Amino acid sequence: MGHLTASLQWVRIAYIALLVFLFSVHVFAYEELSDDALRNIPSGAGDFHIKTGALLSPILIPRVPGTPGSIAVQHHFVDFFSRQLPKWKVDWHNSTAKTPATGDTNIPFTNLIITRDPPWTQPGDVGRLTLVAHYDSLYHPEGFIGATDSAAPCAMLMHVARSIDDALTKKWEAMEDSGDAGSGLEDEKGVQILLLDGEEAWVTWSATDSLYGSRALAESWDSELHPALSAYKTPLDSINLFLLLDLLGGPDPHVPSYFLPTHWAYQGMAKIEERMRKLGLLQTKPKTPFLPDSRKQVSQFTTAYIQDDHVPFMKRGVDVLHIIPSPFPDAWHTMDDDGEHLDLEAVDDWAKIVTAFAAEWMELDAFISQSHSNEKRDAVRSRTEL
Repeated sequence: MGHLTASLQWVRIAYIALLVFLFSVHVFAYEELSDDALRNIPSGAGDFHIKTGALLSPILIPRVPGTPGSIAVQHHFVDFFSRQLPKWKVDWHNSTAKTPATGDTNIPFTNLIITRDPPWTQPGDVGRLTLVAHYDSLYHPEGFIGATDSAAPCAMLMHVARSIDDALTKKWEAMEDSGDAGSGLEDEKGVQILLLDGEEAWVTWSATDSLYGSRALAESWDSELHPALSAYKTPLDSINLFLLLDLLGGPDPHVPSYFLPTHWAYQGMAKIEERMRKLGLLQTKPKTPFLPDSRKQVSQFTTAYIQDDHVPFMKRGVDVLHIIPSPFPDAWHTMDDDGEHLDLEAVDDWAKIVTAFAAEWMELDAFISQSHSNEKRDAVRSRTEL
């Protein structure tokens, strides 16, 4: 019986591998970014400074759900998108729950959903690359910041949105000018950012004391139907890939490939890291790559995974790429997880890698290059006119 079971397991693994291969061939129909496009992926530079950085520094405060710090960070996110990136649509998802630490008091949990879709589309007809991080911080110890957990990942996603915004506009304008917009010649693709609340446990991690925001959002989206004849039945179905960043910003991270069905996406991001290092575009000099598992074999994958905000979505069939180091950073859940202990070169490198991944997914090669080349020409013209 044991031999039969093992044989069936290998048949199942081989079948899954075949499906993954076929799916990978379909997904990678788009081209890799050119070297020029990779060179034009911008650095976050001073925006990640822990004291004055426009993206990161406002998040480096305690952000316990329902507290003034949490509300201040929500305002930071909304102000950024409304003022700098007005073409991104900002929605709120609110829920409440009791926690083991707060008794009968209902704690508010507020998720922010920020979306950029082709302007001619309806929501139910767009498949999205969904970029995710949680912004809440631990209830105890008091004053905990959570720089890697997950202030820095939130700032990285803000950087990604700003870095691809102009290229998205140029691509979609070009499609409208050519008559390709809405023609059905290719799948409609958008980008969505989820900044989730309530990931952390209030007392001890359990199925009910953790993931408050993501559990509520996944449940809501699972029952929210798009109009009849839409390409996607629900907002969950519209997620082509749930790309979750967590615990990033420490030195020398080692991020495994956790899930066989999305190993192709992991390999794509690892290839981007490899190419950017060869081109001298990343600042860190780790002994091993951030993403070292490109050659991981089918037989090496297991059913084990790290509990995080992807779980309520994955259980409902959403494909997940989880970018979280294993082992966790040394400062994890300690008071040392603050701005002073961040590796800012690693923060900036992750921001570049994820930006390039998003640009490649959205097929922005020509438009990333064109956008930044135009900026350079304008800068040169301005200097020559002085």
